[in-house]
Amino acid sequence: MGLIAYFRRPRRKRAKASFEERPSGGPATLAHRDPKSWGLAFLAALVLLAGCTSFKRLAYEGFGRDGWQKPDEVVAALALRAGDRVADLGSGGGYFTFRFSKAVGPTGKVYAVDVDRDMLDYIGARAKEDGHPNIETVLAKYDDPLLPESVDLIFTCNVYHHIEGRVEYFASAARYLRPGGRIAIVDFDGRHWTAILGHTTPVEVVKKEMQEAGYRLERELDFLDRQAFLVYSRR
Repeated sequence: MGLIAYFRRPRRKRAKASFEERPSGGPATLAHRDPKSWGLAFLAALVLLAGCTSFKRLAYEGFGRDGWQKPDEVVAALALRAGDRVADLGSGGGYFTFRFSKAVGPTGKVYAVDVDRDMLDYIGARAKEDGHPNIETVLAKYDDPLLPESVDLIFTCNVYHHIEGRVEYFASAARYLRPGGRIAIVDFDGRHWTAILGHTTPVEVVKKEMQEAGYRLERELDFLDRQAFLVYSRR
């Protein structure tokens, strides 16, 4: 998921939206409500005008993302094993999905989980074309990932701040974890200038909420310059 997800929330009463929801009003309206967001509003306008998956993917992935996201280091830090089951929660255009597919190998499974059917269709088509039979797409609900089986890892990147009712959401998600299963959260934490856009979660908030949801912090990694990277297990 990328920053453009903000512009895809539906209109709700002061509630934070889950994953990548679509708003009421166009990007210009959103920029008027929040002048800080004019740059993203312009990018959102391109998405709305183009109405195509390729523009969505560009919006999700941003420009030069590999440089600051360090995806290979993130995947390596998770120490996935052949045969593992992974849920990529809020998979967007599959930025991490396909990397997880390689990490878990042909005996593993990766669930690309999102509420955006267009992006899931894209991932499904690309997985078939590029030879990733271990990828399966899952159209989620905003309050339930609807995983078809329990998994070894639930992974979220730039998604946490979009989920409403996070304590309840992750407490409920525990039923999808295998024994010894983990939840990894990568989210903007306010250190970078992009914090002015408001799409961040202070790391202490994440820690407090996940503790309330019944999880224990296993690892806190610090090699990302604008995101917290926290790994949890059930208490």
